[in-house]
Amino acid sequence: MMFKPGCTAFAMIQPSALPGSYRHEDKTIDDIVAEVLEETQMIVDNGFDGVILQNMNDMPIKQNAAPEAIAYMTRIAYEIKHQYPQLILGVLVNWDGVASLAVADAVHADFVRVEHLFTGANVTSAGILEGQCVEIAALRKRIRSKVPVYADIQEVHGIPLGGKPIDDAAWEAVHEAFADGLFVSGKSKEESLEMIHAVRKKLPDTPVILGGGANGENIEELLQYYDGVSVATWVKNGNMKNPIDPKRAEIFMSSVQKAREKKRGRS
Repeated sequence: MMFKPGCTAFAMIQPSALPGSYRHEDKTIDDIVAEVLEETQMIVDNGFDGVILQNMNDMPIKQNAAPEAIAYMTRIAYEIKHQYPQLILGVLVNWDGVASLAVADAVHADFVRVEHLFTGANVTSAGILEGQCVEIAALRKRIRSKVPVYADIQEVHGIPLGGKPIDDAAWEAVHEAFADGLFVSGKSKEESLEMIHAVRKKLPDTPVILGGGANGENIEELLQYYDGVSVATWVKNGNMKNPIDPKRAEIFMSSVQKAREKKRGRS
């Protein structure tokens, strides 16, 4: 079944640094799984629709994920899906969309988020990352995967090479590289609104999720134009390494609910 968002709220789950990564110290994979499941329960308790699992704390990372990272992310994703089958589960293996799809397909995740590198090229702290749409398409065909692929367009933490307009880049990701949906976000509410309006003109029916910059004050307005949102920093008091703050999560989800009610009133 194709994942189809509609005012859908995701919390990002970013485990402690995994074994083999530069910042890993002494936690075992069992320790990390226990932490992740505790945080997932908090996400469920606060009414989120789903989670996106990302090994953000393994930075610095280049294009291709290490074998151990793929293995550990598969273990964690499986545990989340097994313990919380009602949650929508997205997978994001930094910065490897091919690895993300392999993990997601193995655990029956609901979608993949490909950040930075689905199409084009981006300059990041780890250098230049190049689009993987060809390799992702080949893997989808080879393993007959039905997992939807959602692609970030001009992700805010990278600098896209070529200066292509956002609407053209989005159209190419869907019609030439065959993304099922998109993540789009700017550095401010105003920039995010400008971007989504441009994308909607060329892709009125493509699901688009707000990939960052959401908070309890702006999300009600932004969800009038986006199909969903992923949030991390704001509900973790400005630091992705923090646990979710239940008070902030409550404020955020209250605003999401208001956005849903407004959309239902217009339909």
